[in-house]
Amino acid sequence: MENVKLGLKENWKQFTLLLIVNAFVGGMVGLERTILPQLAEEKFGLIAKTAILSFIVVFGITKAVTNYFTGAFADKIGRKNLLIIGWIIAIPIPFILIYANSWSWIVFANLLLGINQGLTWSSTVVMKIDLVGEKDRGLAMGLNESAGYLAVGGVAFFTGWVASHYGLIPYPFYIGIVLSILGLLFSIFLIKDTKHHVAKESKNSKIKLLQNIFWETTWKDKNLGSISQAGLVNNLNDGMIWGLFPILLAGMGFNLKQIGLIVAVYPTVWGLGQLVTGKLADKLPKKNMLFWGMFIQGITLFLMLFANTYWQFIVLSVFLGLGTAIVYPTFLAGIADYTNPKQRAKSIGIFRLWRDLGYAIGAILTGIVADKFGILSSVGLIAFLTIISAFIILIRMTETK
Repeated sequence: MENVKLGLKENWKQFTLLLIVNAFVGGMVGLERTILPQLAEEKFGLIAKTAILSFIVVFGITKAVTNYFTGAFADKIGRKNLLIIGWIIAIPIPFILIYANSWSWIVFANLLLGINQGLTWSSTVVMKIDLVGEKDRGLAMGLNESAGYLAVGGVAFFTGWVASHYGLIPYPFYIGIVLSILGLLFSIFLIKDTKHHVAKESKNSKIKLLQNIFWETTWKDKNLGSISQAGLVNNLNDGMIWGLFPILLAGMGFNLKQIGLIVAVYPTVWGLGQLVTGKLADKLPKKNMLFWGMFIQGITLFLMLFANTYWQFIVLSVFLGLGTAIVYPTFLAGIADYTNPKQRAKSIGIFRLWRDLGYAIGAILTGIVADKFGILSSVGLIAFLTIISAFIILIRMTETK
């Protein structure tokens, strides 16, 4: 315990290993990002958008619930053990996607993917925050989310490229086999638990304990509640982009390679941008960063209603990625700032519960609206909700640090 030190420099080796593991985690999501909506229509003959988006609904709900339990059991079971369990659950996923003979198997694979993401991503987030202490929290989250979402974008582009040359299955999913095995091996043999770092920081923390962690993180606390609602809306619009954007672009006549690049630009900018915005979250008021990030997302989605050329969608994908990059590390750094280290894992788990329920809510809501009024109506609705979320932050959130 005496030898335990907090800080990014002091723990750079473990931190770097956790970044690599988180890249594997992001890659598992990127595996589906470009081609699964196309697969739904071409192989399984699904037409209704609500049916196609069922895989995102299942993914969002299972990831959200798993996030909550990862936070709740992080201290009891151990961060490293939860990470290992998450990778064991990942191993069957690419095989199911390759050999699925009905859409229900795709949905089941995404149930497993949701559990995998909840366990592995939540564990790596909490472990990195444990390691760095208060000073570099935003930078740590920027690096963490950057590694994850660069992998999402990179694998999304690569699978789109492979699919355009060799078909939708099985070759694009082979990378998932490699990622899941590497993730498991790294977690077992190279990653160390961070419980001693938490104990050290807890001794010096002056942040009051929350009386009711769930309700105060959800809404009652002005800062935590503002962050939680914004997280939900952020993933609500991401769920719409994931599920409907490839279909919208295909309907406008773009080919699979073009769709793959447009879809990949957004998470790539999101990932790279966090290398800068994460550090800014340590220096600038979090309220301002969250407002402008959500506002940029909302305006960008609104402008998508009028886009019709390849380069217009590329530019809008850049701005959507930029807006998301501003808020994503700030969400987690803010939750960590406003909670005592003893309650941090639980509070982050609750935030991530609501944030990732946004995937399910967004998929259901936009699927229903798209089937009834068209995809562009869904885009307009999500743009409106994202702008409303920005103003909730502006009106309700206070700066206490």
